[in-house]
Amino acid sequence: MAAKIGIGIGSVPTHRVPITSLPNALPPPQSLIFLRRFSTPRRAFHVGSFRARTSTLRLRAFSEASTSSSGKGIENVVIIGSGPAGYTAAIYAARANLKPVVFEGYQLMTTTEVENFPGFPDGITGPDLMDRMRRQAERWGAELFQEDVEYIDVKQGPFTVQSSERKQKAQVTREDEFWSRGISACAICDGASPLFKGQVLAVVGGGDTATEEAMYLTKYARHVHLLVRRDQLRASKAMQDRAWYLLNLQYPLPCPSKADTGEESVLEAKGLFYGIGHSPNSQLLEGQVQLDSSGYILVEEGSAKTSVEGVFAAGDVQDHEWRQAVTAAGSGCIAALSVERYLVIKDLLIEFHQPKTEEVKKELTDRDIHEGFDITLTKHKGQYALRKLYHESPRLICVLYTAPTCGPCRTLKPILSKVIDEFDQNVHFVEIDIEEDPEIAEAAGIMGTPCVQFFKNKEMLRTVSGVKMKSEYREFIEANK
Repeated sequence: MAAKIGIGIGSVPTHRVPITSLPNALPPPQSLIFLRRFSTPRRAFHVGSFRARTSTLRLRAFSEASTSSSGKGIENVVIIGSGPAGYTAAIYAARANLKPVVFEGYQLMTTTEVENFPGFPDGITGPDLMDRMRRQAERWGAELFQEDVEYIDVKQGPFTVQSSERKQKAQVTREDEFWSRGISACAICDGASPLFKGQVLAVVGGGDTATEEAMYLTKYARHVHLLVRRDQLRASKAMQDRAWYLLNLQYPLPCPSKADTGEESVLEAKGLFYGIGHSPNSQLLEGQVQLDSSGYILVEEGSAKTSVEGVFAAGDVQDHEWRQAVTAAGSGCIAALSVERYLVIKDLLIEFHQPKTEEVKKELTDRDIHEGFDITLTKHKGQYALRKLYHESPRLICVLYTAPTCGPCRTLKPILSKVIDEFDQNVHFVEIDIEEDPEIAEAAGIMGTPCVQFFKNKEMLRTVSGVKMKSEYREFIEANK
């Protein structure tokens, strides 16, 4: 039984707590559309760090009475975050000629197969679905940025807000000590790590998230245990049927929990993954918009309207029941249409018509262009380039470890790429796919993706796990270039 790829169900007490140990992580996605009002004096607020090293962009919620009708310097719509709700809002706003500015997030990037989104009879991965939505929004004129959102003020003025959720941790002994060193909240990100290949792993949770992550881990693990608090799964019927059919799921293996009997049982596992739910990512709006006791934004029934005039909520931040990609997309549509209607009623809308553009010819891929290694280039890929640079480059070397199914990796790549572009001739960049070059990842001690390591003069200076704020990468390179 131990050598069989499958899932056993045990019972373990868990507690839901919000993530608090990663204060510098890039905030999970949330969409925020700021609308214009001309009836009050101008008031400035921070939205994100658009830095030319030191400066911060400020988007104005209000305009002086003398502001010209062109509205120069003031955006119709600003969306912070992406995901199904954010990208859908961007698509609708862009098609309405509102020219939305989008600060991207990475919702749905850690989902493997999405089989219930209309239009994809064979299913589609979460990252691929988001890529398509992103391109569609961009096609209609949405301006997309990978920037850090540092501060939001919606105490006055009309705004639209959409957010996602953040994953929770379980309250486990020595959790902080082993976080990212055997304990993870993202099987899709970390499952391919050499640390877990061929090992016995465990997933905590009994819902769709836990079941999906457990099934995904069987691609790499020798055996996967699914630990639930009840005597049955809470996952959807479709997910349960898939688990039963594909993974020989068996009921039950009731291992007595400490909470029920006072007894303890020991389960040996090389890795522990959490799939125990989410918390709404509304912390940026606390004290500004009315929230319920769990942190979800309260909206009027059947609408996207919140307690503040002109503020609309969409996506999982206001949905504590369904939390599906298709319902999030629908709520993003409602929010964008509400924004457009609001601007029209208040006579604030300024249209930006899209110019006709010629078809862009497909560019050659990196593999077509770069047949060999060239140390004069800044960006590289693969273990050969890393080995050559490690021994020959006098520059600071930035190594990004990724995995094909890692959604946050797709989020970090453009962020890190822009930082590297700022320092061009002072740094070398190498991307390592841990599935293509597992020996490199193992030698570097990589336990999850995305992960960034910095080297100089054959010495490793720092390891940065996960997705951090752009300023953190920038400041480190500036100090060590």
